[in-house]
Amino acid sequence: MRWLFLILFFLYIYIEISVFVAVANSIGVLLALICIIATSVLGLSLVKSQGLKNLVIMQQKMAANENPTNELIKSVSLLLAGLLLSIPGFFTDILGALLLLSPVQRFLVKRIVPKINIKTYQSNSHNNRNSNEIIEGEFTHKNDE
Repeated sequence: MRWLFLILFFLYIYIEISVFVAVANSIGVLLALICIIATSVLGLSLVKSQGLKNLVIMQQKMAANENPTNELIKSVSLLLAGLLLSIPGFFTDILGALLLLSPVQRFLVKRIVPKINIKTYQSNSHNNRNSNEIIEGEFTHKNDE
């Protein structure tokens, strides 16, 4: 398992360097560096705005006692997209940008949600007992001393 991680890491580095060299040969090194910085800043601001919008939708669904699973998976994909966009390099920027697209997020929701066993609980007090039921009791407060 350790060798697999090492092989994948070096493969990732090789792909990043190859893509950067190809882009730098096409547009120049300075412009390639500016593009990497610009995509990181633009991508992170996009993730922030979409993440806040998604958070509001999740809160609305939870307030209406609906299941926010789809929005939760979209939030995870946005978080992963933000992580990929913050890593310098064109390959990770492409992967991060793909995770920002709605069709990719819908595909992930369709593939992941059926595999998750989700139990929802309502937070109101009407779940287990009748609202007219009264429980009486006495208590005394004891000091810890």
